[in-house]
Amino acid sequence: MFHVKTRIFALILVTLFLAPVAFAQTAPGEPDPEKVRVRIGPLYLNPTLALTNAGVDTNVFNEPDQQSPKRDFTMTVTPATDLWLRFGPTWLSGNIKEDLVYYQKYASERSANDSYKGNWLIPLNRLTVNALVEYLNTRDRPGFEIDARSQRNELAYGGTVEIRALSKTLIGAKGTRRLVNFDKDAAFLDSDLHYELNRVMSTGALTVRHELTPLTSLTVEVGRDLDRFDFSSARDANSTHVTAGVKFDQFAVIKGTATFGYRDFEPLSPGLPNYKGSIANADLSYTALGLTKFTIQLVRDVQYSYFVNQPYYLLTGIGGSVAQKIFGPFELVGRVGAQRLEYRTRAGLPMDITDRTDHGRSYGGGLGYHMGRSIRIGLNVDELYRNSPVAVRQYRDLRFGTSITYGY
Repeated sequence: MFHVKTRIFALILVTLFLAPVAFAQTAPGEPDPEKVRVRIGPLYLNPTLALTNAGVDTNVFNEPDQQSPKRDFTMTVTPATDLWLRFGPTWLSGNIKEDLVYYQKYASERSANDSYKGNWLIPLNRLTVNALVEYLNTRDRPGFEIDARSQRNELAYGGTVEIRALSKTLIGAKGTRRLVNFDKDAAFLDSDLHYELNRVMSTGALTVRHELTPLTSLTVEVGRDLDRFDFSSARDANSTHVTAGVKFDQFAVIKGTATFGYRDFEPLSPGLPNYKGSIANADLSYTALGLTKFTIQLVRDVQYSYFVNQPYYLLTGIGGSVAQKIFGPFELVGRVGAQRLEYRTRAGLPMDITDRTDHGRSYGGGLGYHMGRSIRIGLNVDELYRNSPVAVRQYRDLRFGTSITYGY
């Protein structure tokens, strides 16, 4: 199965060709005016096109060494566009993206993965309403743990309401609902992913946001999460989270968001231990003297596992990269990452490994060449490892190839 959504390609290709003409026109005052490359009447677009992972994957299925890992040539083509549309005093914004994944030998791993996001921002004097919807239809690995490229779709919808209580302080409420549905044939290591992981996740929270500067805001959030599984009710859980976060504008010296907090995760099944502890999520970047760019990503939170006897794990992951301009349009890039998966086991079960912890490592780097403002060509090498007390869960993988990106 390897189809192409012609409507998406038509939109991306048309806007790419129009970009040199439309880019000279005046961008709107909001939102994200620096990203706008194309204007078609009231519609603003930021189209991008990327060729990534064009090279050799030495372990297509993440197999351990004793199973003779399979290698193949692979590449991914990703057309995408951000879009904004003024609708009276409100803004409609969104993103359309498709990953076209190709494997030369193993046709079973080919896929076309669709992603759609939409927001409707409604400013009403001191009150602001933001409605959102997201849809994902993909056949890719769902995370660090499951190695099978399993077909699934996700639908999320919700919104936020904020009222300006003080000149720089806003009080709000938000709610989201996410439906995760694996295909009926989706399986991994004898586990039926459709049965084990189909679920509905509902979240409600109260927020206080303070605009510290025009480019920096602080947010405190208290929320309640309800996870309900369609078929495997022994996985159902409630949790309460308290977080504090900071958000930096795209024009700030440091860019991105960082959130730290505490989660009280309470499985409804009496034989499954709780988790009470820290959580975090961060994605930050900083450019020094216009020559060196540092990025860091951090995640720590509860994730659901495919294995019914160890139905969830605590994921702690950190990664970062450094991009250094060396001369002219050339840059060197280095990357490193680490993950730890700490599993929780149901009480009273005869398990060979109860205190199981898996570790992942990744190292990589490359050379980049910038052609003007919009095009970057890269040569990349990355090596990935996973160590586990379960022998069939260990693997190592070397990937090398090239990438080409066009767009902002």
